[in-house]
Amino acid sequence: MQSIWNGAISFGLVSIPVKLANATVNHAVSFRQIHTEDGGRIRYRKVCELEEKEVPSSEIGKGYEDADGSIVPITEEDLASLPLPTTRTIDIVAFVESERIDPLQMGNAYYLMVNGAPAAKPYALLREALRRSERVAIAKFALRGRERLGMLRVVEDVIAMHTLHWPDEIRSPDQAAPETDVTVRDAELDLADALMDTLGDVDLDSLHDDYREAVEELVTAKAEGREPAPEKEPAQGEGTVIDLMSALESSVREAKRSRGEDEGGEKGKDAEVTSLSSRRKTGTRAKSGSGSGAEKKSAPAKKTASSRSGAGKSASSSSRAKSGSGRSTAKKSASSGSGTKKSSSSGTKKKAASSRKRSA
Repeated sequence: MQSIWNGAISFGLVSIPVKLANATVNHAVSFRQIHTEDGGRIRYRKVCELEEKEVPSSEIGKGYEDADGSIVPITEEDLASLPLPTTRTIDIVAFVESERIDPLQMGNAYYLMVNGAPAAKPYALLREALRRSERVAIAKFALRGRERLGMLRVVEDVIAMHTLHWPDEIRSPDQAAPETDVTVRDAELDLADALMDTLGDVDLDSLHDDYREAVEELVTAKAEGREPAPEKEPAQGEGTVIDLMSALESSVREAKRSRGEDEGGEKGKDAEVTSLSSRRKTGTRAKSGSGSGAEKKSAPAKKTASSRSGAGKSASSSSRAKSGSGRSTAKKSASSGSGTKKSSSSGTKKKAASSRKRSA
């Protein structure tokens, strides 16, 4: 990991040589400005407005623009003579609870790495002291020509440092708040809570930049001389939402649908009611059709009745028990039973068995 700064952490009388390295990397796709007529690069030239000619970097210095527009030249020697004790030192000034640091103050993140083997012991001491105390260190340091405020905290086995904005650099949020008084109802809060519960937690490692991937695919396709993949159709909404309650309710339904919550919870109950209704209709059609279910249930009754009083009584009993949805079945059983009165007992059993096979 390449370092961008070398110095030391000042921890009381303890000095810990460290190197500073960027903790983050920018993966954003960068573009160059070109001339659309011929594809030539557009470059900027540093021109002196008095002489109207290009100036080399060796002749460019610094200057402070005063309120009246005049420029006050400032040399590197002038800046070097300023008292800046934190030029090569990360000077810890306090240890505080992390809750006291407003996220608005936090800026860039860096890793502090040991600079040499002798620094490992005091480095580990500071790291473990921060870990056990559950506090963060507030420090001053100089980087890129200015003094900065920083926060040191433990990330796994490394001390990380975040630059902090100075307190007077944080704007007051008063002018950003809504200018009109708004009342939020409990019902709206309940729906908002339901939406948050439905969205739930997320694995931050699974999040990625979809736009960057699309840009990279576009660049690759053009470089290879092929057409880029067609864009995905945006999700169509259900229409214009006329109030906040409708928006929240629609958001909860959409969140559940996107998470695949078709079973269980409120969404599952809705789906279950629908399936019961459809099954009820299907069952009614089945009963009014073949009546196979009724015949299966009446089969044991037929056996008992024929052994006691003959097939005719069995058909009559089956017809009374299944009046309604199984009338057609009972009629068939009665017809079969009346014919068996003229036959012997053994013939009755064979015809009853044959009738059951046909109905099955």
